[in-house]
Amino acid sequence: MFFDPETWVAIAFVILMVVFGYLGVFKKAMIALDHRAERIKAELDDATRLKQEAAKVLADYKARTASAEREAADIIANARSEAERIAIEAKAKVEDFVARRTKTAEGKIALAEAQAVADVRAAAAEAAVQAASTILSQSVRGQVADDLLAKGITEVRQKLN
Repeated sequence: MFFDPETWVAIAFVILMVVFGYLGVFKKAMIALDHRAERIKAELDDATRLKQEAAKVLADYKARTASAEREAADIIANARSEAERIAIEAKAKVEDFVARRTKTAEGKIALAEAQAVADVRAAAAEAAVQAASTILSQSVRGQVADDLLAKGITEVRQKLN
């Protein structure tokens, strides 16, 4: 039995364990393992805390994104309604402008027409006076002719104007 290598390995192992026990290696190993367990637990706690903070930040960003999307939709809706309102106002202004221009043009046309009628009447009166003057001067002479001419011119002017 003392010649078996397994026996010597077992004896060396027992001696090594006794020496370790005497030197306090087991206690130091246990303390090191406890410290490592505490460090791992602290790291896990930090990781959990960071995960919770990340979840809060993610939720905050999602809320901000949703709020920004709502604001963008509101801005677009307001812009569309404002554009429609401006288009309606512009259309009304154009229609009003066209109506005023049409009325002004109709007034100018009526004025020009009245002026043309007056010009034609004046020209006709002038022509009639000229014709009457020529006819009367050729057919009637003397004081009677002058009186008739003056009377005829006065009557023609009164009737044509």
